[in-house]
Amino acid sequence: MSTLMLASPASPRTPWDMMDQGPRTERRTLIDIADLWRVYNLGTVVVEALRGVSLQVHEGEFVAIVGPSGSGKSTLMNIIGCLDRPSAGTYVLAGTPMAGLDDDELARLRSRAIGFVFQSYNLLSRTSAIDNVATPLLYQGVGRRERMERSKQALEALGLGDRLEHMPSELSGGQQQRVAIARALVTNPSIILADEPTGNLDSASGVEVMARFHALHREGRTIVLITHDHDVAAQAPRQIHVRDGQIV
Repeated sequence: MSTLMLASPASPRTPWDMMDQGPRTERRTLIDIADLWRVYNLGTVVVEALRGVSLQVHEGEFVAIVGPSGSGKSTLMNIIGCLDRPSAGTYVLAGTPMAGLDDDELARLRSRAIGFVFQSYNLLSRTSAIDNVATPLLYQGVGRRERMERSKQALEALGLGDRLEHMPSELSGGQQQRVAIARALVTNPSIILADEPTGNLDSASGVEVMARFHALHREGRTIVLITHDHDVAAQAPRQIHVRDGQIV
C-alpha cells in the first residue's frame, strides 16, 4: 500500500519523504528495533522499563504486543509511536533511523506515518464524527473540501455513512471506536498503532472492532495492537509477549 506522500521534485528531501521508495517485490521491514533500553530516573529510584528489546515488524503484518500492567508494553508502544525516545539502542522506522530526528521532525512523521487508535477513543466531544476524522488532515494543511471528502469516505468504509454529523455522545462505544479507526486511517499511514482498542467496550462491540482490524489486515494494512488481554492478543497472527521490560 502507499505509505507517505512524496515531496515534489522542487521540494527539499526530508527524512519522512525518504520513507516511501515505490513498489516492492517483497515485504519490507517497517519497524526494526535492536537492543532497546528505556530507563527512567525517578529521584533516587532508577526504573528500567525496557531492557534490551529487539524486534521486527514487516509490512502487512498484524502483531499483538501483550503483557500485564507494568510489563513495559506501553513504553514500547510510545517509542514505536515516536512519542518517547529510548535511552539506548536503535529504532529504525521504514528505513529511517529515529535517533537523527528532532522533535518537530518526529511530530511531522507521526502525523504522516502512524495512525493511532486509543482505548479512550480521544474524540473531540463537541465535534461531529466527520470533523473528528478530518482533524489530522487539518494539521497537515489539507484543504477543507478534500478533508471532508476523505473523511466521509473513511467513515463510509467503516459503516458510519449515516453518522457523519453525529456527536460522540450520540454514538455507542463501538461506533466511537470506529470513528477513531477512521481518523487513524484517513492519512493513509504506514502503521496502525492500537492501544487497548477494546478495553472500554462491551463484548459485542469488542468483537465488532476486532473484526474491523481483521478486515484492515486483509487489505494489507500493518497493525500493531497493544493489549493485556490474552484473548484479544490470540486473534492476531503473531503475538509478542513482554514481561519485566523484556520479550519472553
